[in-house]
Amino acid sequence: MRGTTMMLLLLVGVLACFGAVMVVEAEDPYRYFTWTVTYGTISPLGKPQKGILINGQFPGPRLDCVTNDNLIINVINKIDEPFLLTWNGIKNRKTIWQDGVLGSNCPILPGHNFTYHLQVKDQIGTFMYFPSLQMHKASGGYGGINMYTRPKIPLPFAEPSGDFHLLIGDWYKAGHKALQNILDYGKKLAFPDGLIINGMQNGIEIQGDPGKTYMIRVSNAGLSTSINFRIQGHKMRLVEMEGSHTVQEWYDSLDIHVGQSLAVLITLNQKAKGYYVVASSRFAIPVLTSTGLLKYSNSREKASGAKPIGPTTHVHWSLKQARSFRWNLTASAARPNPQGAYHYGSVKPTRILHLANSEVKINGKLRYAINGMSYVNPDTPLKLADYFDIPGVFDLKTFKNKTQAGPAKLGTPVVGLWLHDYVEIIFNNNENTIQSWHLSGTDGWVVGYGPKKWTAAQRKFYNLVDAATRYTIQVYPKSWTAMLVPFDNKGMWNLRSAIWPRRYLGQELYIRVWNEEKSPFTEYEIPANAILCGKARGKHI
Repeated sequence: MRGTTMMLLLLVGVLACFGAVMVVEAEDPYRYFTWTVTYGTISPLGKPQKGILINGQFPGPRLDCVTNDNLIINVINKIDEPFLLTWNGIKNRKTIWQDGVLGSNCPILPGHNFTYHLQVKDQIGTFMYFPSLQMHKASGGYGGINMYTRPKIPLPFAEPSGDFHLLIGDWYKAGHKALQNILDYGKKLAFPDGLIINGMQNGIEIQGDPGKTYMIRVSNAGLSTSINFRIQGHKMRLVEMEGSHTVQEWYDSLDIHVGQSLAVLITLNQKAKGYYVVASSRFAIPVLTSTGLLKYSNSREKASGAKPIGPTTHVHWSLKQARSFRWNLTASAARPNPQGAYHYGSVKPTRILHLANSEVKINGKLRYAINGMSYVNPDTPLKLADYFDIPGVFDLKTFKNKTQAGPAKLGTPVVGLWLHDYVEIIFNNNENTIQSWHLSGTDGWVVGYGPKKWTAAQRKFYNLVDAATRYTIQVYPKSWTAMLVPFDNKGMWNLRSAIWPRRYLGQELYIRVWNEEKSPFTEYEIPANAILCGKARGKHI
């Protein structure tokens, strides 16, 4: 024993002489959750109706995590329909098998469960989760995701004294099945019945101490309505949007479009009393409003005075605000050097995608399309078909990079890209309604907004210096939006309308990001618990 000890001491001494350092790194932390999905009675607009609850809650539990955490979430489906949850903004090599959409996952059947394994690798920010199948989102089942930075990575602002996540959105008194039937018959949904904040039309309360600063995260979890958010008597300092630290500008109110999330700081530096928290609908009449309360802890005085007025149908106001959002280039991200070895504005795109949305009729029924094709889910998830090399499920030749002449068609469009392609995506909106788009698997720099139809001449107006990155972007009526996207995440990723009736009726496609290498450094193997369905049923994992 003494000889062994002497040998170890000698080895340590030799390593010290040569400046060697022995480092043992532990695996990233794991957080475990069990979520049971059920129906229950809720009353968002004052009238009891059937809602979708998670662990008996609406909204569902807030998912708090720290950069690089592994999240093990066992979802038990106790409703009478197949079910999936999708995770807006979580991205890494594991995620394609856990993305929770029909292009990557078979649904969780009634009475069954599925355990998601997600990792928030090199990520921070404000996000949300929600049901991805059918019109389930119209009945609830959604919640907030807060990704906090690791202690050793400094924040570009002082640590706030508290953190609140508000889930705002439009709401219908009819449940998801009734709304789904309307769409299945080829009709449009009526105007929403109201707006809600954290499951209530009125009554949500935030409380804080005078003189302290708080973070308020806001996510638009609704179906189709852009919303303006504001707090009476308090300016908001925008600090983060969907994982990007922003240049810290002050705003009286902020537009948050369907599917988007952001975070602001407010300081309780006014007279100690209550103040109105207001969310109101945008770009349509009538204007819907939901009201909450910000309370100072040392006062029982209620909110008084006029509620702050926000913009209503003004498009140019919103466009100007969107152009003011900029990336904070001096802030640390989830890891050092957030831009890597290059700056996004200095890289030449390897491909350009032109996408145009449209409202169409197919077989006499209402549908929505991208470049003249309305998406239909095959029985076999695209990712499973790709992994098991199952023919006849999708064809990379179906996607057309411009709208084709003739009537719109049903199909399963899939865009083929190579891993590390750097793509310019142009969203052209020829309709009179605002659009909102979500890209799974990666984010991109939103470099430009403009009126009418995009042309190559618009590139000279791009922000190639400090554009913010986003997963969900808006396209204003009769306008275009451009973004630059590094496709560095191998997989089969969903690009969809975040306006849920449009997505339900076909306004989506998938992007296959591929290389020939089979390696865990580019994509993890299919998990042992993957649900197999369609033509993949019975395959060996």
